[in-house]
Amino acid sequence: MTITHFKSVDWIVAWDAARESHTYLRGGDLAFDGNTISFIGREYTGDADTVIDGAGLCLMPGLVDIHAHPATEIFYRGLREDHSVPEHYMTGLYERSCAYSAHIDRALLPYGAEASYAELMSSGVTTLVDITSPYPGWLDVMAKSGMRMFAAPTFETSRWYRDNVHQLKFEEDIPKGEQAFAHALDVIEEARRHPSGRLDGVVAPSTIDKVLPDMLSESRAEASKRGFAWTTHASQAVLEFNIMVERHGVTPVQFLAERDLLGEGTILGHAIVPDSSSWTGWHSRDDIELLGDSGTGVAHCPTPFMRYGTTMESFGHYIDAGVVMGIGTDTIPHNFIEDMRSAAILGRVAEHDGNTASTGDVFHAGTAGGAKALMRDDIGRLAVGAKADILVVDCMHPMMLPARDPVRCLLHNAADRAIRDVYIDGQQTMRNGEILTLDRQGAAERIVEGQAHMEAAVQATDFLGRTSQEIAPLSYPVTDFD
Repeated sequence: MTITHFKSVDWIVAWDAARESHTYLRGGDLAFDGNTISFIGREYTGDADTVIDGAGLCLMPGLVDIHAHPATEIFYRGLREDHSVPEHYMTGLYERSCAYSAHIDRALLPYGAEASYAELMSSGVTTLVDITSPYPGWLDVMAKSGMRMFAAPTFETSRWYRDNVHQLKFEEDIPKGEQAFAHALDVIEEARRHPSGRLDGVVAPSTIDKVLPDMLSESRAEASKRGFAWTTHASQAVLEFNIMVERHGVTPVQFLAERDLLGEGTILGHAIVPDSSSWTGWHSRDDIELLGDSGTGVAHCPTPFMRYGTTMESFGHYIDAGVVMGIGTDTIPHNFIEDMRSAAILGRVAEHDGNTASTGDVFHAGTAGGAKALMRDDIGRLAVGAKADILVVDCMHPMMLPARDPVRCLLHNAADRAIRDVYIDGQQTMRNGEILTLDRQGAAERIVEGQAHMEAAVQATDFLGRTSQEIAPLSYPVTDFD
């Protein structure tokens, strides 16, 4: 095993087990042996193969992203940022999914993943839950990245479709869903057996409105039996909330609670429309407490929702109720630090309270909180015995100075610009801002033609016969000045 020693580090965001929280260590040392942290303290006196001067540096735990769709979301860059549908309570999810998703070239998905993984790593993500319909080469590009990956292959017993502006309809195909469920279990077991030791899996029925209740229960039971976390999209939109109330007479969260689907190991994306949301007008006020009392995890992804003009109400309320809060990126840009910053700011806006949703709260959610949601106590923290997933932050970067509080300076000021190096499982995957394992530029360039083909195919299948430009116009018209 190779021993790496960071010596006399200006700041270390270390784990305080007694407080179950991060703490600052000034002028300390950190050493890792192979893929495991072996020392954090004042002075390391053991052997070392590599010694790194820690002057001007801050060591932070690698960030844990518990909800993302890396391979596909990059196809919507420049398209979805202003896309909202008033008849769907402002979400553009359903229109976009029905109009575009079938036209994404699946042969290009490994390139979408590669470009997005690089973007995630450059913003400090070392652990990722990749929620995707499985495609050839998926585990290969995961392994190539060097990241710690949880494959979450989706399955469903129906698909969304639209034949009018205001309704969302469902076309059922139960045999296809059963086949996809069986295949998903095979994929996550294969991931867990991967020789890298960095891959694992999550059981992931796609959304609670597209999966039969019996399959939701069966998949949760399989997750428990096999020792995997279980995730699904739930309470992610007012339209879904109303559909579940119409079908079952209760909210999406209450539906899950009645079927014993909440609890440790369950991660809901996004749980942003509970019964107490100002968007629902519902009579009960039980959902957030149900999540907290059961120890359920929530993947909070502020970016897509703030673009629709909504936010979680509120991040601080969920924490106070005991919900296991984690952070996800969900969409482009896959910049985890920006999502943590948005979670903090929007949490304060929602409560009209500048003292809620602190920087420490959201950083905890983006590290140890996400790890807890995944039932892991060896990631998302810098502690002896934890995995050597480490961010090296340049405290001398001009946007960090003066680095009075490095976590606050990183989240609210410098963001990914100050992340110098990344180590995952003891291996350096980014050096001086350069990703060592992935071709970010080359992969992203492959998506350009793929997006054009996707857009060109939309008119033939859109129920109104619209072009992509009509669904998502450019910010400004293209003018010929000749």
